[in-house]
Amino acid sequence: MTITIGVHNSNPTLYYLSRLDHAAEELAKVGETVAFHPYTDGVRTGPLLTEGVIDFGGTGSTPPVTAQSAGHDIVYAAVSAPRPGHGALLVTEDSPARTVADLKGGTVHLAIGSWQTHLVAKALDDAGLSYADDITPVRGGEDSEKLLREGAIAAWVAQGPQLAAALRTPGVRILVRTEDVITDRSVFFTRREVAEKRPEVVEALVKALGRADAWVQAHPREAAAIAADHQGGTVDDWETALRTLPWSIEDVSDAFLAEQQQAADVFVRTGFIERPVTVADAVARQV
Repeated sequence: MTITIGVHNSNPTLYYLSRLDHAAEELAKVGETVAFHPYTDGVRTGPLLTEGVIDFGGTGSTPPVTAQSAGHDIVYAAVSAPRPGHGALLVTEDSPARTVADLKGGTVHLAIGSWQTHLVAKALDDAGLSYADDITPVRGGEDSEKLLREGAIAAWVAQGPQLAAALRTPGVRILVRTEDVITDRSVFFTRREVAEKRPEVVEALVKALGRADAWVQAHPREAAAIAADHQGGTVDDWETALRTLPWSIEDVSDAFLAEQQQAADVFVRTGFIERPVTVADAVARQV
């Protein structure tokens, strides 16, 4: 059997895993081979698992919740340590916004459906505002920084090398730091069938994730050059971004499940998801 791992640029561990031999080596120990399926939007991870296109995937905190709400029977396999420096909500230096509450009525660029939705929705909720009613969320793009600096939008969630590049140039400041609102973990999940019938496969994949993280931590400049060549940006900005990440894989804990449940509850209140979610359902049952 070939185990297919979904890969997209927004999940750094899987991005580098697909460029190393660790998954093949660990799966060979349980009699399996590996294939990687590239796709562009981590929001699609739940449907791709259900459709059998991939067997294992990883995203930020939001897509697993939206997948559960949409009826996909996912199971959490592992998470990263918190990523406090991964991203931030930016405004211009001369913006009148001093707190997230000051963004009321404004347009915010972000990667809708990603961990960035969790960040903005939770920050607004903590301030007594609603993601659905009090801002206009718009999917960000290559022109988001330009639009922010021109005053065409109120705020922008930047991450990784884009955040490093933006902060190098005067004129923007951090309004909300990720670590002040959410833990912002990478989250890895699979189908229930895989988790419960082939736990040794999941165990092998989690071990491979840890090895990939260890490689990046030990070779940040080389990893940065790979990403810059493939995704654009400068090696220096990529190295800055990679060095902010924890590069550590953890078990799915009760504390993590509580974090996800809090996110799910916020998403229901704001109408981002239509159906309430019990996050604890997305764990493997004892069989």
